[in-house]
Amino acid sequence: METKLTSEPVPNGVTKGGARIVVDDDEDVLSPTDLSELLAEGTKESHEKAENCQFVKDFLRGRIQRELFKKGTEALYFVYSAMEEEIEKNKDHPLIAPIYFPTEVHRREALGRDLEYFYGEDWESQISLTAGTKPYVDRIHEVGEKDPVLLVAHSYTRYMGDLSGGQILKKVAQRALKLPSTGEGLNFYQFEGIHSHKGFKQLYRSRMNELELDSETKERLVDESNRAFGFNMMVFTELEEIGKSTKEEVQDAGFGHSHAEIMEGGDINKCPYYAAKMAASGNPTYACQLAMMLLRHPPCQVALAAWVAVLAGFAAWYFI
Repeated sequence: METKLTSEPVPNGVTKGGARIVVDDDEDVLSPTDLSELLAEGTKESHEKAENCQFVKDFLRGRIQRELFKKGTEALYFVYSAMEEEIEKNKDHPLIAPIYFPTEVHRREALGRDLEYFYGEDWESQISLTAGTKPYVDRIHEVGEKDPVLLVAHSYTRYMGDLSGGQILKKVAQRALKLPSTGEGLNFYQFEGIHSHKGFKQLYRSRMNELELDSETKERLVDESNRAFGFNMMVFTELEEIGKSTKEEVQDAGFGHSHAEIMEGGDINKCPYYAAKMAASGNPTYACQLAMMLLRHPPCQVALAAWVAVLAGFAAWYFI
């Protein structure tokens, strides 16, 4: 992949040092041995497990307590503080420098603004590192000191997730918690330094793929990325436990059946779009199900009545 610098505005670029970084999509040809591909494939199972944690599934349904969201923001603050501290220490390391993008992706300051929104100006005195988050933070400091290359796995797991699924969580949280449309409380999800999420992710992956790594190091990075997912699940589990003892009304915001976001929860067999797809494939059960669902809607009833009238008229003409 060719990376070019230009000062002209382009549709698929990200701001970097006053210039524009352009990713040539036509040359974005990936190999199964590229680090980004190895990480994506090697963490697929861990990714699915994390997405199926009860806390995440509830979040995607819009069933999120304000107190738990605040606690989750606290956990992220400690994780990103550790990760970005270690990245800063190792920013000149030959395997860290190519993916060093503090202006574009670093989240510590954004999380601090979110915590100030939720807790007030003295937010720092009100938060603490919990038992569920401490192992994650300790591990990041450990690899930063002893084996910096493994920071690549932690940064990939966090930042790429924030730029992908994190954008869905932002919309869910804003609606479920009735947060201001101006973005207060959601600074973590807003990447002002990135012009194009897609373009930046392509650039980030290309930089990772250009790192000179042997197969053993790549394997260690996959293992460390899986370990990062495990630490995230520990945080989710702790939040679930906190939620059980937190008495707070949670109203289902109705996201579980949204096709614009991620469908979690609800019975997929009750979804008219899914039934239509199955009916088109020749499944009679779903064809009947689709018909019954359509009949429950008044506009469809009117349309059906009109079609019956037309068919009756045609039949009468045919048999005369």
